[in-house]
Amino acid sequence: MAGPRNALIIIDMLNDFVDKSAPLAVPGIERIIEPIKREIEKARKNSHPIIFVCDCHDEDDREFRLFPPHAMKGTRGANVIEELKPEGTDILVRKSSFSGFYDTVLDETLKKLSVGRLMITGTVTNICIQYTAVDAVMRGYAVDIVGDAVIGLNRRAHKYALGQMKELFGINII
Repeated sequence: MAGPRNALIIIDMLNDFVDKSAPLAVPGIERIIEPIKREIEKARKNSHPIIFVCDCHDEDDREFRLFPPHAMKGTRGANVIEELKPEGTDILVRKSSFSGFYDTVLDETLKKLSVGRLMITGTVTNICIQYTAVDAVMRGYAVDIVGDAVIGLNRRAHKYALGQMKELFGINII
C-alpha cells in the first residue's frame, strides 16, 4: 500500500542524453534543466525524497538492438549532469530498462520511505517517463508529470505520450 509522502523522481538526466555530442542527445533537453532545478528546490524545502532513476547498461545490453550504446556502466555518459548532481540524502537508482521499476530497488525504496505520490521529471517522455509512470500507477502510486520538466524525442511523441498517460491511466500533468 502506498504511503502519504511525495517523492521527486528525476529520470535519465545523464550526460549521454544531454551532451550535444552524446549517442542519444535529446534535442532541446536544455530547456528542462531549470524546471527540474525548481522541482529539486521545492522537494528539498518540503523534505521530500529526491530519487534519480538512471540508465546504466552493460556492454551487451539487449536495449542496444534498439538504440546505440549509451549510459554504459562506469562511463561519464552514465552520470547525472553536473547541473543536477545528487546531494546528501538524494537516492540513485540504476536501471537497465525503460521502466524505473523493472528489476530495480525503486518500489522497495519508495515503500521504505512511505511514498504514495510521485512527481516525475526528466527524459524522455515517450519512453522512460511513460513506462515508469504507468508502472507506478499499476503499483498503486499516484503520479504527477511535471509538464515543463519532461521532454520527448520530438514534439509529436511528447504530446502523444502525455495524452496517453492522462487519458488512459489518470496521470496528472501539472
